[in-house]
Amino acid sequence: MCSLPFFFSLHSFSTRSLQMNSEDLLRGEKMNGNGSSKHKESNGKSNQSYLRKPLDVEEFRKHAHAMVDFIADYYHNIENFPVLSQVQPDYLKSLIPDSAPQHPESFESVLADVKEKIMPGLTHWYSPNFYAYFCSSGSTASFLGEMLSSGFATVGLSWITSPAATELETIVLDWLAKMLNLPKSFLSSGKGGGVIQGSASEAVLVSLLAARDKVLKKIGAESLSKLVVYVSDQTHSSIEKACRIAGIHQKNVRVLSTDSSTHYALSLEIARKYIVADICDGLHPLFLCATIGTTSTTAVDPLYELAKLAREHDIWLHVDAAYAGSACICPEYQHYLDGLEDADSFNMNPHKWLLTNFDCSALWVKASDSKLVIDYKDWQIPLGSRFRSLKLWMVLRLYGISNLQAYIRNHIGLAQHFENLVTRDNKFEVMAPRTFALVCFRVLPPANDPDDGYTLNSRLLDAVNESGHIYLSHTASNGDPGVGRSITWRTLVKEDQVRTRTTSSRLASTRMTSSRLASTRTAFFGQASLGITSSSPASLRATFSIYPPV
Repeated sequence: MCSLPFFFSLHSFSTRSLQMNSEDLLRGEKMNGNGSSKHKESNGKSNQSYLRKPLDVEEFRKHAHAMVDFIADYYHNIENFPVLSQVQPDYLKSLIPDSAPQHPESFESVLADVKEKIMPGLTHWYSPNFYAYFCSSGSTASFLGEMLSSGFATVGLSWITSPAATELETIVLDWLAKMLNLPKSFLSSGKGGGVIQGSASEAVLVSLLAARDKVLKKIGAESLSKLVVYVSDQTHSSIEKACRIAGIHQKNVRVLSTDSSTHYALSLEIARKYIVADICDGLHPLFLCATIGTTSTTAVDPLYELAKLAREHDIWLHVDAAYAGSACICPEYQHYLDGLEDADSFNMNPHKWLLTNFDCSALWVKASDSKLVIDYKDWQIPLGSRFRSLKLWMVLRLYGISNLQAYIRNHIGLAQHFENLVTRDNKFEVMAPRTFALVCFRVLPPANDPDDGYTLNSRLLDAVNESGHIYLSHTASNGDPGVGRSITWRTLVKEDQVRTRTTSSRLASTRMTSSRLASTRTAFFGQASLGITSSSPASLRATFSIYPPV
């Protein structure tokens, strides 16, 4: 006779007292520190503390209140910190011991080290002076949801491990799909559904693996070397990593060129040309990635036409809208998703622009193998997952669709205004059309500049970022000179941060190796600081007061 074993864990996470063999520990006698000077308290005395339970409810209550106050104070004063960290590599090695403490240290000493040693090494992504990359989003609602998720300590392996975690994720992803007006085939009520991944990189990998396995079941595993992937030179670099993981050889990844004639969008004609040529060579087109809002310039690929091409050749079409997808909760931007009904997977990141902190990347697929219940372990790379839907659920409920739409529209309006100011100033040039809330511009170089302004813009950008007062990132499109990139949308926008600023005077001490660069810097900040100030204080209050401060 064969019987199934039962498993239970002795590592119970209990708030009750620990059962120890030592009578001294049971009495809670103090333990001495390990004698290391780096593990002593700031007053020089040996570190001493009582044995701590894994989770003491009253201790948690006390320290959690202190931590909330610490975080609230951080956001209240965030503009006072250099937005870009000013430390050098390996700065922390001399400040932190090379081994863990033998005995417990006090919460107060740890928090003091956070202030004195950790915070100088932070780049402050939520600072109102952070204009680089695609910023990390967040809000009061999202932070509270993250706290709740950590408190529940849920490990989402399957439905039974926490039914609410699975079912809320399904429901919230359906909510978001309806806000975006996605085709019904992407809803859980259809054949597909949504799942929260950690990032768009995970989303494209999962989609590519699904596409690969679907095709190889038809044509045989030995045909892996014949599979071809198609992307543009503006597609996020994560697709190249995904191809390596999925076993797609680099020689079979077609990186199709773009240029200003299509505003850096993928050309349908070029895509068709490569696909037909590969078929003629006996290869098998597998995967086409279209982007709505590229990382470099927020270009929009012609989704409708590419979707028809993909269906014509039975190619898996993945749509990456990691950044710009959030804008599509506004009806006036949903036309960018026309053709999505012929796509196989769609991804957007609420953690980029929808007031939800990292990590929260939404992926929808048109078809799945789920039966009565969904086991999300089969929809992602890791076996388990955190209860991430809680924070997105709280954001959608505490702000509502109308406020989120106003939030997006306001950012795009600020970017449009800034773009107009740059366009009117003959010192600058807009390098790519603004589609959403990203403005790509550069300082115009003098006539006959040997590298067409590349050095000029690079040195200016370095000087700006080294000051610590403001942080921008750059891009280059198809060999064009370096382009300063300013993102005018922020989570922590407040009235006093959109009034005329004296940034140029704050940067007066910045060392420049050229007087021309110095004058350019002043001109740049003189205009850029005015780029978001035309609204009256009353209208600004009306605009931003609907968003509770973090």
